[in-house]
Amino acid sequence: MAVSEAQLATWAHQGSVTQSASTYQAVKAALEDTNAPFNNRSFDVFLQGSYGNDTNIYADSDVDIAIRLSSTVYSDTSELETSELQKYNGEFSRAEYQLSDFKTDVLAWLKYKFGNSVENGKKAIRIPANGARRDADVLVCAKHLQYGKTRQYFNDGIIFWTTDGVEIINYPKQHLQNCTTKHQATHNRFKSNVRVIKNMRNRMIDLGRLKGDVAPSYFLEGMLWNAPDHLFTNSYQSTFENYINWLDDANYMDLTCANGIHWLLRDGHPVCWRKEKFDAFRVAAVQYWNQPNQ
Repeated sequence: MAVSEAQLATWAHQGSVTQSASTYQAVKAALEDTNAPFNNRSFDVFLQGSYGNDTNIYADSDVDIAIRLSSTVYSDTSELETSELQKYNGEFSRAEYQLSDFKTDVLAWLKYKFGNSVENGKKAIRIPANGARRDADVLVCAKHLQYGKTRQYFNDGIIFWTTDGVEIINYPKQHLQNCTTKHQATHNRFKSNVRVIKNMRNRMIDLGRLKGDVAPSYFLEGMLWNAPDHLFTNSYQSTFENYINWLDDANYMDLTCANGIHWLLRDGHPVCWRKEKFDAFRVAAVQYWNQPNQ
C-alpha cells in the first residue's frame, strides 16, 4: 500500500516564509552595515539552501546565508596553457587580505551585533534564534574562478575551508538558478516534489528506517533535478513512482548535482553523495513506499 496522495500533498507544503525572510533581512543588514570592519572590502550577501530555493519544509529551522568576498579571488589555473599561466602569474599576485582574515572580521562583527552566543561551526558561523528570528548559518566564503586553457574562466563559484582544513569549492548560485529553471520546465512541480521527498526522508528517520546522515537535502534536490521533466505529473504518487523507477535504469555515474558542475555520486569528495548512501536511501524509500505503516 503506497503512501496516500493526501499525505504527500501535505508534505508538499512550504515551511515558514515570513520568519525566514525577516531573519535573512536582519542578518543581511548586519553584514552590510557601513560600520562593519570589512565594509571597505567588496562582497555580496545572498541566500542559499532550502530557503533560498523555496524547498524548505516545516522541519527546516536554519536560514542559510552566504557572504562572499570578491575583492580577493581564488582561482584554479591548472588547465591554463603554459603561456597563459605565465601571463596570469605576471598580472596577479597574492592578496594581502585573505579569506581567513575576512572570516575573523565577520565572526567578530556578528558576535558584536548578535551576542557571544554566535559561534564558529565546522563550515559556517551559527547565529542562534532569538524571538521571531530563526537560527541562521552564515557561510563566509570567497569568489572562486575556474579557468580552461585560456584566461576566459568558465565556472564562477565560491571557495571556503572547513575548520579541519578541507577545501570546498561549490556553485550555489548555479544551483538555485538551475532549480528555478527545472521548476518552470516541470509546470511548477519540481520544488513541491523536493519537499515531499524531504518530508518522507524525515519520516523514515523518525521511524528508525533510515539513518540521519544518509540523505542530505542538497543531494535529494540533485537526485530529482536529474529526473526528466515529463516524469513530474499532477499526482505526487505517480511522480514518485516515475522517478524512482527511472533511477533503476539511470546511469548513476553521469548524474550531476543541481549546479550542473559537480558529479552527484562520487566517493571521497566532500561535495558528492557516496554511492552506498544513495543506494541505501533508494532501498529504504521503496520499502517505506510499499509498507508505510510498518
